[in-house]
Amino acid sequence: MLKGLIFDVDGVLMDSMPYHADAWVQTFEEAGIHITNMDIYEIEGSNHKGVVDLIFHKAGLKPSTSDYEIFLKKKREHFLRNNRAEPFKGMQACLKALKKKYKLAVASGADRTIVNTLMDRFYSGIFNTIVSGEDVTRGKPDPEPYLTAARKLGLVPEECMVIENAPLGVKSAKTAGIYCVAVPTYLPEEKLIGADMVVRDHAELIAYLYKLI
Repeated sequence: MLKGLIFDVDGVLMDSMPYHADAWVQTFEEAGIHITNMDIYEIEGSNHKGVVDLIFHKAGLKPSTSDYEIFLKKKREHFLRNNRAEPFKGMQACLKALKKKYKLAVASGADRTIVNTLMDRFYSGIFNTIVSGEDVTRGKPDPEPYLTAARKLGLVPEECMVIENAPLGVKSAKTAGIYCVAVPTYLPEEKLIGADMVVRDHAELIAYLYKLI
């Protein structure tokens, strides 16, 4: 029986990934590593450690222990300075309605400061628990983020549903044993074939979620 819904943030609740991508591109550029926004979209869902590891590896480099905190801080500064993200139309009202029947959680790869800033501003009082990229040892595609969110809700994976928009997030949810609905926000639909269900857009996602009430 479905008792809880766990949402990714960027690309699901918030139209924010372009600002994350811009911030990462600028951060790596300052270190002499040239990437594009698409490089970030393809690894969306990773926490900051995962992003640093993947981009350094692609560049044939190996990060030092101190690089993780340095890159996180710089990326956070760039994002918060330039962020103009907005919630997707209809999501706030939909979640308020869902909250009357289900436990709700967030499981994001973004750092705690950014996640809390966005949730406090746009989804205040909605979620029972919030899991950020800094709250787990292993980020998406590892199942830890979604298993952690389910546990904090007091539920088992079979009682939850994940709403995602990124391949690494879909893999994280499915490896955790959780039913996953995906929306193709920044990547083509075929990138999300691992999900149990793929909707066409946010309008279709919201219509589906209302049917759960």
